[in-house]
Amino acid sequence: MTLEINDEFLDNLTELIAIKSDKKITALFSEVHFADIAEVLDELDFDEAIYIIKLLDSEKTSEILTELDEDTREKILENLSAQEIADEVGEMDTDDAADIIGELSEERQRRVINALEDDDLAADIKELLSYDDNTAGALMAKELVKVYETWTVAGCMRRIRGQAKEVTRVHSIYVVDKEEKLVGRLSLKDLITSKSDQKIADILKPTVDAVNVHEDDEEVAKIMAKYDLEAIPVVDDNNILVGRITIDDIVDVIRDEADKDYQMAAGFSQDVEANDTIWELTKARLPWLILALFGGFISVSVLGSFDGAMDKYPELFFFTPLIAAMAGNVGVQSSAIIVQGLANDSLKGSLFKRLLKEILQGLLNGFVLAALLMSAGMLFLGFPLDLGITVAASLISVIVIASIIGTFIPIILAKRGVDPALATGPFITTSNDILGILIYFSIAKLVLGF
Repeated sequence: MTLEINDEFLDNLTELIAIKSDKKITALFSEVHFADIAEVLDELDFDEAIYIIKLLDSEKTSEILTELDEDTREKILENLSAQEIADEVGEMDTDDAADIIGELSEERQRRVINALEDDDLAADIKELLSYDDNTAGALMAKELVKVYETWTVAGCMRRIRGQAKEVTRVHSIYVVDKEEKLVGRLSLKDLITSKSDQKIADILKPTVDAVNVHEDDEEVAKIMAKYDLEAIPVVDDNNILVGRITIDDIVDVIRDEADKDYQMAAGFSQDVEANDTIWELTKARLPWLILALFGGFISVSVLGSFDGAMDKYPELFFFTPLIAAMAGNVGVQSSAIIVQGLANDSLKGSLFKRLLKEILQGLLNGFVLAALLMSAGMLFLGFPLDLGITVAASLISVIVIASIIGTFIPIILAKRGVDPALATGPFITTSNDILGILIYFSIAKLVLGF
């Protein structure tokens, strides 16, 4: 059931909470998807959200908690006891349970894990929490369907029924040897169409894509996207099967990385959201604004060093914003293409060929734009030929150099382990503004001789 969340609905729900009409609230949410309920809780006051969380059963609220905004979830968890949190995570898949518990302090983590009734779940969560953040181990779930190569198809089917109860979706059946090492995979079709007395070793597919527990989560996302996988098994350094990663977890990784890159390109030094406090937003924005201010000061200093041109050729300064803007725009365009290529691993070929390509496309764009600008300046503004040549030559030079800088700064940053998205933000814009002004007035001084 799709829920329409509007002011009327929220006002009605608030009234039901105020009069503690538990039956009506429970009935209201009985057929509603947990993601919609999470959206409702994000809109309510904190006390009202807590009231609903404690009212609904753990099977539903466990799903709701995974969908809540992080700040809302953090506040809710702070107001739940260790036993209440344990009841919630007991209904979750291990990866979600580990994510929720990982947001708690170390002391509360210990108390919640000790409160879990399922010892196997507690052990699995401890294992997942032991892996470094942003790795396959931290991302994976322990729930999967695993069979041994020595089993028959009939025996395999019987055992799968028991395992599948704990797995939400059975994407693949993983085959291991007696040492628990991954040796292949099966599909349900393989089992259904095979004879009951056949050995699993005879029908398994020995080629199976897998990732190591220490693999970076972004690399896992690239692998799953490249091979169009819905799930991928995770193995340790000894090739022992330890878990699996499903496509829903990878979607979260891709979305989080896209959000981070977008904010970095916009000039944010840390991950923020619109609902964060003024202080948090200021801390995220201010460092890059200071950099832009410093860059602007350098631009002013560069202009000051050419003050002799003001008296003789005041028209030059009319084109200063245009030259600086074109440098910044071209640099951002070039860097955005490279960052995208680095992100999806589609950047191929030698650096020399890429350099030549950027120079050629920069020259082509530069000549077209310079011709348009020179013609407009001379026809409509009456500028002399030497000034037109100066502006045109400067524009071509700036575009070519900005293209080269925009291309190679992301590549250099990526090779040094720095997020290349940094190059699409104020950093590349500010540096190209300064360089554009310097090139412009240097060429003007050479051509016009002031």
